[in-house]
Amino acid sequence: MAEKSELASNLPARTTASEAVIPFARPGNLAAIIGRIELAIDEETAGLRNDTSYDLKASNARKSRYLYELTRAMKGGSEAEFLEQHREGLTRLRQKLARNEAAILAHLNAVNEVATLLKNAIQRSEADGTYSANEFGWARA
Repeated sequence: MAEKSELASNLPARTTASEAVIPFARPGNLAAIIGRIELAIDEETAGLRNDTSYDLKASNARKSRYLYELTRAMKGGSEAEFLEQHREGLTRLRQKLARNEAAILAHLNAVNEVATLLKNAIQRSEADGTYSANEFGWARA
Protein backbone atom coordinates (compact mmCIF):
# COMPACT_ATOMS: atom_id res chain seq x y z
CA MET A 1 0.00 0.00 0.00
CA ALA A 2 1.29 3.47 -0.86
CA GLU A 3 2.38 5.80 1.87
CA LYS A 4 0.48 8.98 2.71
CA SER A 5 3.33 11.16 1.51
CA GLU A 6 3.14 9.65 -1.97
CA LEU A 7 -0.61 10.33 -2.19
CA ALA A 8 -0.27 13.81 -0.76
CA SER A 9 2.33 14.77 -3.36
CA ASN A 10 -0.35 14.49 -6.09
CA LEU A 11 -2.73 16.88 -4.36
CA PRO A 12 -2.65 20.66 -4.81
CA ALA A 13 -1.04 22.66 -2.04
CA ARG A 14 -3.36 23.79 0.72
CA THR A 15 -4.01 27.45 1.18
CA THR A 16 -4.71 29.19 4.42
CA ALA A 17 -7.74 31.43 4.85
CA SER A 18 -5.66 34.59 4.47
CA GLU A 19 -4.18 33.37 1.18
CA ALA A 20 -7.58 32.41 -0.23
CA VAL A 21 -9.05 35.93 -0.08
CA ILE A 22 -10.69 36.77 -3.37
CA PRO A 23 -9.74 40.24 -4.54
CA PHE A 24 -12.53 42.73 -5.21
CA ALA A 25 -13.55 42.58 -8.85
CA ARG A 26 -12.51 45.43 -11.09
CA PRO A 27 -15.18 48.13 -11.53
CA GLY A 28 -15.34 47.40 -15.26
CA ASN A 29 -16.41 43.84 -14.56
CA LEU A 30 -19.20 44.99 -12.28
CA ALA A 31 -20.33 47.59 -14.80
CA ALA A 32 -20.47 44.87 -17.48
CA ILE A 33 -22.53 42.60 -15.24
CA ILE A 34 -24.91 45.44 -14.40
CA GLY A 35 -25.21 46.13 -18.13
CA ARG A 36 -26.09 42.49 -18.83
CA ILE A 37 -28.72 42.58 -16.09
CA GLU A 38 -30.19 45.76 -17.58
CA LEU A 39 -30.34 44.15 -21.02
CA ALA A 40 -32.05 41.03 -19.64
CA ILE A 41 -34.61 43.17 -17.79
CA ASP A 42 -35.28 45.25 -20.93
CA GLU A 43 -35.76 42.10 -23.01
CA GLU A 44 -38.13 40.60 -20.46
CA THR A 45 -40.18 43.79 -20.19
CA ALA A 46 -40.51 44.04 -23.98
CA GLY A 47 -41.29 40.33 -24.24
CA LEU A 48 -44.06 40.52 -21.65
CA ARG A 49 -45.60 43.54 -23.34
CA ASN A 50 -45.35 42.40 -26.97
CA ASP A 51 -44.82 38.63 -27.28
CA THR A 52 -47.49 36.20 -26.09
CA SER A 53 -45.06 33.28 -26.42
CA TYR A 54 -42.23 34.90 -24.42
CA ASP A 55 -40.24 32.30 -22.46
CA LEU A 56 -40.38 33.45 -18.83
CA LYS A 57 -38.58 30.33 -17.59
CA ALA A 58 -35.51 31.07 -19.73
CA SER A 59 -35.62 34.72 -18.71
CA ASN A 60 -35.70 33.82 -15.02
CA ALA A 61 -32.77 31.43 -15.49
CA ARG A 62 -30.76 34.17 -17.21
CA LYS A 63 -31.53 36.69 -14.46
CA SER A 64 -30.57 34.17 -11.77
CA ARG A 65 -27.26 33.50 -13.52
CA TYR A 66 -26.50 37.25 -13.72
CA LEU A 67 -27.38 37.74 -10.07
CA TYR A 68 -25.00 34.91 -9.21
CA GLU A 69 -22.27 36.58 -11.30
CA LEU A 70 -22.88 39.89 -9.54
CA THR A 71 -22.71 38.25 -6.12
CA ARG A 72 -19.44 36.51 -6.99
CA ALA A 73 -17.94 39.70 -8.44
CA MET A 74 -18.76 41.63 -5.28
CA LYS A 75 -17.24 39.02 -2.98
CA GLY A 76 -14.34 40.45 -1.02
CA GLY A 77 -15.26 44.08 -1.64
CA SER A 78 -17.14 46.61 0.37
CA GLU A 79 -20.75 47.37 -0.38
CA ALA A 80 -20.18 51.09 0.15
CA GLU A 81 -17.40 51.12 -2.45
CA PHE A 82 -19.62 49.23 -4.89
CA LEU A 83 -22.52 51.64 -4.40
CA GLU A 84 -20.28 54.66 -4.80
CA GLN A 85 -18.64 53.42 -8.01
CA HIS A 86 -21.83 52.18 -9.66
CA ARG A 87 -24.47 54.62 -8.43
CA GLU A 88 -25.51 55.68 -11.95
CA GLY A 89 -25.84 52.12 -13.26
CA LEU A 90 -27.76 51.02 -10.19
CA THR A 91 -30.15 53.98 -10.53
CA ARG A 92 -30.84 53.02 -14.17
CA LEU A 93 -31.30 49.39 -13.14
CA ARG A 94 -33.75 50.35 -10.39
CA GLN A 95 -35.87 52.33 -12.89
CA LYS A 96 -35.86 49.43 -15.35
CA LEU A 97 -36.84 47.03 -12.58
CA ALA A 98 -39.81 49.26 -11.69
CA ARG A 99 -41.01 49.17 -15.32
CA ASN A 100 -40.42 45.41 -15.41
CA GLU A 101 -42.44 44.95 -12.22
CA ALA A 102 -45.35 46.89 -13.76
CA ALA A 103 -45.22 44.67 -16.88
CA ILE A 104 -45.12 41.50 -14.76
CA LEU A 105 -48.10 42.65 -12.68
CA ALA A 106 -50.07 43.50 -15.82
CA HIS A 107 -49.23 40.06 -17.22
CA LEU A 108 -50.31 38.31 -14.02
CA ASN A 109 -53.55 40.31 -13.88
CA ALA A 110 -54.33 39.38 -17.49
CA VAL A 111 -53.65 35.70 -16.78
CA ASN A 112 -55.89 35.87 -13.71
CA GLU A 113 -58.67 37.55 -15.71
CA VAL A 114 -58.53 34.90 -18.45
CA ALA A 115 -58.54 32.11 -15.86
CA THR A 116 -61.60 33.64 -14.16
CA LEU A 117 -63.44 33.96 -17.49
CA LEU A 118 -62.68 30.32 -18.35
CA LYS A 119 -63.74 29.11 -14.91
CA ASN A 120 -67.05 31.00 -15.13
CA ALA A 121 -67.71 29.72 -18.67
CA ILE A 122 -67.09 26.12 -17.60
CA GLN A 123 -69.37 26.51 -14.57
CA ARG A 124 -72.15 28.00 -16.71
CA SER A 125 -71.87 25.25 -19.31
CA GLU A 126 -71.99 22.49 -16.70
CA ALA A 127 -74.83 23.94 -14.66
CA ASP A 128 -78.08 24.05 -16.61
CA GLY A 129 -80.02 23.87 -13.34
CA THR A 130 -81.67 20.51 -13.95
CA TYR A 131 -79.47 18.25 -11.85
CA SER A 132 -77.23 20.56 -9.88
CA ALA A 133 -75.90 19.59 -6.47
CA ASN A 134 -77.71 22.56 -4.94
CA GLU A 135 -81.08 21.12 -6.00
CA PHE A 136 -80.51 18.00 -3.90
CA GLY A 137 -78.78 19.61 -0.94
CA TRP A 138 -75.42 17.88 -1.52
CA ALA A 139 -73.49 21.11 -1.76
CA ARG A 140 -74.10 21.99 1.89
CA ALA A 141 -71.03 21.92 4.07
